[in-house]
Amino acid sequence: MDNKPISKPQGNQTEEAVEVSVEQKLMHLYRLQLVESQIDKIRIVRGELPLEVQDLEDEIAGLETRIDNYIQETAVLEKRIQEKKNVIVDAEALIKKYEEQQMNVRNNREYDSLSKEIEFQGLEIQLAKKRINEYTAELTRLKEEIEKAQKLVGEKRNELEIKRNELDDIIRETEKEEKELIQKAEESKKLIEDRLLTAYTRIRKNARNGLAVVMVERDACGGCYNKIPPQHQLDIKMHKKIIVCEYCGRILVDKEIAELATQ
Repeated sequence: MDNKPISKPQGNQTEEAVEVSVEQKLMHLYRLQLVESQIDKIRIVRGELPLEVQDLEDEIAGLETRIDNYIQETAVLEKRIQEKKNVIVDAEALIKKYEEQQMNVRNNREYDSLSKEIEFQGLEIQLAKKRINEYTAELTRLKEEIEKAQKLVGEKRNELEIKRNELDDIIRETEKEEKELIQKAEESKKLIEDRLLTAYTRIRKNARNGLAVVMVERDACGGCYNKIPPQHQLDIKMHKKIIVCEYCGRILVDKEIAELATQ
């Protein structure tokens, strides 16, 4: 990235905004960076807790959905088992009826016909019992799965409560400070022209540590630690234009700007 100014007065800027010096722009930018770095530190303290809480909430919701599905499946299986039991009752009643009828048949043909009906109902009973055994085995498996899932939900709820309490404690300790810092950041942003603020935001987003504006330290960029050519260092100290690091693209300021920003 070249070292040309990245901010120029736009056509729609007010006369007051146009008259803001480069030195003042750099001071406001560095001040904003300091405030947002403090906000970053507060959020780093929370670490992965917000994500861990969200993951646990999602996992519990998924387990509860699975349990609900299992419960619905068990209801269907119980209904099917009862239907097959009814089939057995009806078949046994028919067998008894056909056996009584066999006692009063007029010929072998009627007897054989009733025997076939009895045999058929016997097969119906066997098939119904087979299905009942299959459904019962599946029902047992589902109930075991429900029990395991419910136990896991209980464990995850306990873990979630611990994580939530931990996160709530951190938020409670830092909430006031964070709000005050956010307010300061918003106030600083109002003093920076849109084009420059957009550039700052873009650089900050792409920087791993969130540093978009860094101070020159020991003749090197405070962000990537690459050496800055003497001429560029002189330009930075002149405060006549905004200079960016040719290696990492961060906006560079000198110690004087840093001191002004902290006043």
